[in-house]
Amino acid sequence: MDRKPGRRDVLKAAGAGALMAFPMINRGYYSLGATQTTYSARAIALVERAMVLDMLAIPKIDFRPDVYADPMTEEQKAEFRASGVTGIHNAVGIGGPGSKEQALEFLAAWQGYAGRNSDVFSLVGLVSDLERAKAEGKVGMIMGLQNADQFERVEDVAYFYQLGLRCAQLTYNSMNRIGTGSTERVDAGISDFGVAIINAMNEAGMLIDVSHSGDRTTLDAVELSPRPIAYTHSNCRALNAHPRNKTDEMIVKLAAKGGVMGITGVRNFIRDRDPTTVAHYVDHIEHVARLVGIEHVGIGTDSDLNGYDDMPADQNTMLRNAYKESYAFREKIDVDGFDHPRKFYDLTEELIRRNHSDADIELILGGNFARLLRATWK
Repeated sequence: MDRKPGRRDVLKAAGAGALMAFPMINRGYYSLGATQTTYSARAIALVERAMVLDMLAIPKIDFRPDVYADPMTEEQKAEFRASGVTGIHNAVGIGGPGSKEQALEFLAAWQGYAGRNSDVFSLVGLVSDLERAKAEGKVGMIMGLQNADQFERVEDVAYFYQLGLRCAQLTYNSMNRIGTGSTERVDAGISDFGVAIINAMNEAGMLIDVSHSGDRTTLDAVELSPRPIAYTHSNCRALNAHPRNKTDEMIVKLAAKGGVMGITGVRNFIRDRDPTTVAHYVDHIEHVARLVGIEHVGIGTDSDLNGYDDMPADQNTMLRNAYKESYAFREKIDVDGFDHPRKFYDLTEELIRRNHSDADIELILGGNFARLLRATWK
């Protein structure tokens, strides 16, 4: 698949100082590095000041089994340095036989990747690690998994926490021993084993996520967990009747327990027709804010810096074939205006355009999730 012109190539000249040099264009708008896009001085200052957390973002969408072994190019490093992102929750879906081994391999591979590229990434175990990453101009990597099949025994929760796992979904899209995924026909809710896992995750200090879980399983998890949980990357069913999206009831109950919902940048979750733009993305943020307050919404793009539509054609086909028809993929998967390394600047500009205060924008960009992580991690 051909790449969109101007998305990555313009970053080659940006280098490590991309966010430090803003040649003035006019009336307080600045060009970042070599890009042709301009951003307001207010948007730039907000992203520079905020703790920007993307609560579902892998370093690179690439299905090759050894992609983590590739050395980072200077272009890739420049993209991360230019992104304004403080921390990413790096999590993938696993499941079925061998899940525990898959999880161990994932943790070893990507923690090793972060270590080999320590000029760009730093590993995160506490919120203070995110604060240090911000101060050092690095991207903190939070290790997570989009399933809990790796927990073969209750004791495995503490074991994986000690290995660096800081967040886990209870289910992916299908049923497991804990509960039911969002694309299953029937949802029986959380099992007895699932109750024990929820208790163990709270005891260990691991964030519970139910982004891909079915409706009953989601509501059960919120109710059963003594601590707040997260929908790290979900959208609002009131705006788009997609099975991966959360109902108003789920959002209200999440917020009542102090949880936070991250909004994804996946096109078919945001809107069932085109165009689908960054403005429609912000509609989901504002729906959550109106329903339960600005303190309970954040970002979980469910993507890498550049999105899905740059994938090689064979991998794009592989991705689409891995999901049921209910996922309702269209020609494009990315959201217009939210599909490039500096997308958080575009998001910030849209929030400014809608008259959100600086304080509220900082909460959306990462302040809310930082508060949740402080309340969860030990």
